[in-house]
Amino acid sequence: MEKIAVFPGSFDPITLGHHDIIKRGVSLFDKVIVAIGVNAEKKYMFSLEERKRFIEESFKDEPKVEVITYEGLTIDLCRKIGAQFILRGLRNPADFEFEKAIAHTNRQLSKIETVFLLTAASTSYISSSIVRDVLRNGGDYTILVPPSVRVK
Repeated sequence: MEKIAVFPGSFDPITLGHHDIIKRGVSLFDKVIVAIGVNAEKKYMFSLEERKRFIEESFKDEPKVEVITYEGLTIDLCRKIGAQFILRGLRNPADFEFEKAIAHTNRQLSKIETVFLLTAASTSYISSSIVRDVLRNGGDYTILVPPSVRVK
């Protein structure tokens, strides 16, 4: 049976931390599906199409990575596409506490396991919100994101 993991997030935009987790996930799973969640209530800096393109360009040479968009519960998506795992990255203890509660809930509601990878020490300080703040204030965001993330 093919081992499929879903790596969910808003990826607004994808960071070097996300990129690292996806690359490492590829070595653990037969397929990593990067699932961009759509939340109508949320205001994004980048359009859904831009976010999807950034990730697809970053992994254009990696056949084990697929990028999709979805609405609703991640476990419902996993069931629909036959994924047995949810992949998540952890930067710090606060991430762990937050993600642990979601993982327990997901396991209670389904048989889907959450696999946590610690972010690399070199990227553990990077978050999409930090990247957006640097962008808004005219800073050099390029050291925080893959080359595919280009701002007009």
